[in-house]
Amino acid sequence: MALIPAVRNVSTIRSSRGGTSIRAITRLAGANLAAVGYHFGSKAELMAAVARRVIEPINAAQCARLDSLLARTPDPSVSELVEAFAGPLFDEMSAGDAGGVRTSRLIVTILSDPAEEARSWTGPGEDTVRERYLAAFARVLPGLSPEELRFRMRGILAVTAVDRLEVHQQPSPGCASPAADEAAQRWAITFLTAAMSAPPTRT
Repeated sequence: MALIPAVRNVSTIRSSRGGTSIRAITRLAGANLAAVGYHFGSKAELMAAVARRVIEPINAAQCARLDSLLARTPDPSVSELVEAFAGPLFDEMSAGDAGGVRTSRLIVTILSDPAEEARSWTGPGEDTVRERYLAAFARVLPGLSPEELRFRMRGILAVTAVDRLEVHQQPSPGCASPAADEAAQRWAITFLTAAMSAPPTRT
């Protein structure tokens, strides 16, 4: 369906209450305006389809890494869990890659858009992945409340997405080397492991 790649190429994606119009999307895709209603029912459903096409491969990779990790050891370290969760995000948001630019922008949009609609774009698959990782982190970090653990996990996603977006917004993102991506991933894992492992916040 030509509409989905076209939406991914729109520089700013917002909820159906504002932002890019359906007319602009269909014009970019070379599609008929009625195609949105026929295939998706609404702009909101079109945006959800776009988000899920981007997010679902990341979710699948995160699940696969967690499965592999738990097959090696029933008690993985915090660092190993952070790497399993964040690694696929770095893979899908590689510096200098046009697809990585769009993915990082989309994730930041979902995180920052105040509309409930935007937060529902990722679908149930993302919920399943998050719950699996929350359970794994809870076993290794039993002192954290469920609420604080969820907060810290959102931090993994936010730090990674914002870092990747900043890299893509540099003057010459195409000049970034694979080594730069690898270094950034190592730095992120070190930083996020420390953040996840910090003592519970006193109330």
